Amino acid sequence: MTTLFTQEHEWIKLDGDIATVGITDHAQSQLGDVVFVELPAIGKKVSKGGDAAVVESVKAASEVYAPITGEVVEVNKALEAEPGKVNLEPEAGAWFFKIRVADKSELDGLMDAAAYQSFIA
Repeated sequence: MTTLFTQEHEWIKLDGDIATVGITDHAQSQLGDVVFVELPAIGKKVSKGGDAAVVESVKAASEVYAPITGEVVEVNKALEAEPGKVNLEPEAGAWFFKIRVADKSELDGLMDAAAYQSFIA
C-alpha cells in the first residue's frame, strides 16, 4: 500500500479503489495539541482539494482537504472521543476518513515520501 502526500499536509493510502486519508506528522506538530475533530458524513461527495473535515487544536482550527475526488465510505469515530490520537499516531491509527476513489489519475499530482520530506525541509 503506497502512501502519498499533498502540499496541504494530508496523506493518502490507496487499497484498491478505497483511499484512507489523514494528516501528516508534520501537520499535527504544527497544530499542537488536538482537542476536536469534525469528520465528514458517510456518503458525502468530496472533490480533490475541497474541504472534507476539520481538526482543531489549542492553537488553531484547520481544514482537512480531500486529496482525491470520491465518496466518503467510512470515518474514524474513535477520533471524536479521543482527538488527541491525532498527535500520538497521525500517520497510522488516527486516520480521518476513507473515500471510494472516483478517478485514480488524480493521484498523479501527489508526492511520495521522499518528495514530501524535501517539501517540508
